[in-house]
Amino acid sequence: MNKLKYIAVLAFLGTVGVSELGAQIKEEQLILNRKREPEVKKIEKKKTSIVQEKNYPPDNKKKEDSLNLKYDIVNVPPVSDFKTTEIQGEDISPKFSNDYQFNYFRLGYGNYGKFLADANVSGKVQDNVEVGADIHYLSTSGLKKDYDWDSKSSQAKIGAFANIYTEKGKFNIDANYAFNNYNYYGIYALTPPNNDIDIEQKVNKFSVNGYYDHYSNDILNNVRVKSYFLSDHFGASENYANAELNLSKHDFAVTDGITANGDLGINLETVNSKFDILNKNTNNQFNLTLSPKVTFYKGDSYLLIGSDFSFLNSKNSSNVTEESKNNKFYWFPKAEVLVAAADEFKFYGGIDGGLKLNTYGNLLDENPFLISDLVLTPTETKYHFYFGLKGDVDQTFKYDVNAGFSKVNNAQFFYNNNLFDTNITADRQGYDYANTFSSIYDNGTLMEVKGDLQAFPMENLTVDAGLHFMKYKLDNLDEVYYKPLFQFNLGAKYTMLEKKLNLGFKAYFVTDRTSNTYEISNIAAIPNYTTIENKNEKVGGYADLNLSAEYKIHKNFSIFALGNNLLNTKYQNYLGYKVLGAQFLGGVKITF
Repeated sequence: MNKLKYIAVLAFLGTVGVSELGAQIKEEQLILNRKREPEVKKIEKKKTSIVQEKNYPPDNKKKEDSLNLKYDIVNVPPVSDFKTTEIQGEDISPKFSNDYQFNYFRLGYGNYGKFLADANVSGKVQDNVEVGADIHYLSTSGLKKDYDWDSKSSQAKIGAFANIYTEKGKFNIDANYAFNNYNYYGIYALTPPNNDIDIEQKVNKFSVNGYYDHYSNDILNNVRVKSYFLSDHFGASENYANAELNLSKHDFAVTDGITANGDLGINLETVNSKFDILNKNTNNQFNLTLSPKVTFYKGDSYLLIGSDFSFLNSKNSSNVTEESKNNKFYWFPKAEVLVAAADEFKFYGGIDGGLKLNTYGNLLDENPFLISDLVLTPTETKYHFYFGLKGDVDQTFKYDVNAGFSKVNNAQFFYNNNLFDTNITADRQGYDYANTFSSIYDNGTLMEVKGDLQAFPMENLTVDAGLHFMKYKLDNLDEVYYKPLFQFNLGAKYTMLEKKLNLGFKAYFVTDRTSNTYEISNIAAIPNYTTIENKNEKVGGYADLNLSAEYKIHKNFSIFALGNNLLNTKYQNYLGYKVLGAQFLGGVKITF
């Protein structure tokens, strides 16, 4: 009977594990920002469990987490050995036990010249202090049969971290250096005169982050600091810093059966971006936000009332426009209500809003093929109404379904660039083949429907799924660029043979997106190219299937195999940029 059960599971999963190397050339990662396991890019990666702390997290910390209306499906412990964190939101702490192996080293190789090497090493230097290092490297030779020019890429991240546990709180500090070396290979409108053109782009990023969590929510709750310095191949530079202080007074009685939490968030965010080509844009943004709120709760039901008060100071200039300055105060309403009829049915709704600073670094994470000269404008969500239903059915099925409507000013989109130089010449910059993108903005409304679920139908089986529908209506743009109407993902993880074999499956489905394109030609006797823009070009949707498996031969040694984009569809996330086809990678992993 057990054999039949295993066969059925294998038929459902294939022979896999969670996808860790996506189908894209740029970072082998889909636009959906999927989590890649067991490849882990963040510094702190251990399971949440601390032996020597008697009360972590304290009861009031648990209460605070339970009030988070944004129901986080991934708070269910995954089957895999590691779980990521960005030192924000829920913090992940290491398990300090002598028999738990969390140090590892991996090597893998596959088609398309794909080479993977990563490692994580950590240990205690004192009973309450852990230090460690994380190294990740991934490279590919690219699509040599599809492009006459170079499409290879490589990326790496090297970091170190420290966790310090005291009687009153926990400190986490990490620092890392990352680079992404790739090419602007998506040339579709103007064929270069030779194949050895220089279309290289390289982005360097150095980050330092800190986090302190105070166990008691009496006045001080937590402090977070994030910062990075970024530079690229074309002389761009960006400095970013964010400091957040959360003050609170929790669990004070209001009436019989009703208690309350009082919170005040103070957030300071600043970014300075400078570009060194074309129009040489400079962008300076400073945002100070105060977020007071009061939450009344009775049992699992609660009512939250608050506001966000933001002051924005921004400056923009270039070599073709005079400096523009903007000083503006914003007010955003915030209210949430949740009615817990039962653990299985919790109805919620609310309103919120806020400012988002669009930075060169964050936009490159979404689209690495941006031109190194952007106008950066904050996006204002003036208001966002939402309502939904979530629940936990017998700890075997978690779900969250919600719908929302937003009014957005300066919503950000990606837009295909034309030629920057229309002269007919063989000497042309690598980004000047209509193969880069800019960031554009428009006001409008957004309607969204989201759904997420996790299920545990068997002891060692986890199934997850998510969908996202979004519909923009813009004031000025005729089309909504690079925003699919519908996205869906489906995944499963399974362990068997006494957890020696880890299997998984992940699939992504994305509908068509709209792009602008350029048709380039020249007329006899005229020494310039002429261009015609098409504002409604469809970039096809796609399905991406990913499988993997890892088998532990010995307690310190295992082998793994990965299969990505198994439908072998060289689809495009961005016009001109085909992703890698079907990919297969195998390797070894040593743990200690």
